[in-house]
Amino acid sequence: MSRILLGALGVLVIFGVGLFWLQGRAQVEAAGVPPPAAAPAAQSEIALPLATAADLAARGPALPSATELSKEQQRFFRYDRNRDWRISRNEMLSTRAAAFRKLDVDGNNLLTFEEWAVATVKRFEAADANRDAELTLPEFSAGMPAAKPKPKPRCAC
Repeated sequence: MSRILLGALGVLVIFGVGLFWLQGRAQVEAAGVPPPAAAPAAQSEIALPLATAADLAARGPALPSATELSKEQQRFFRYDRNRDWRISRNEMLSTRAAAFRKLDVDGNNLLTFEEWAVATVKRFEAADANRDAELTLPEFSAGMPAAKPKPKPRCAC
């Protein structure tokens, strides 16, 4: 019984929507075509403002420009999170968590983080020439392995 009532209600709703839609179209058609717009003003009456190079230069500050970083500086800034031009021990070790997950291939956690971090600490201490627990850019460049060169493409593109 409820299916019949819902079906009848649906038919009434569809009929009502169709009725309102047809009445709306009839009102639009009864209004007719709108009158043509007024003729546009002649080209000579509209004067556009002229701008000189001095006007354009005085309108705002100069756009920022990106600084070109060397490969060593890019590698250095991957570790130097606070951009103070020094890598602390915490900054150096913070990137090691993802690499540890990559080393634990079988997922049995037999390689402990402390065992694995020993190599990183030794590497950091070897690179820290003045033993101040921070790496400067020259120390970082001397202590880290060189970046691998990109292979040349086989195509002539």
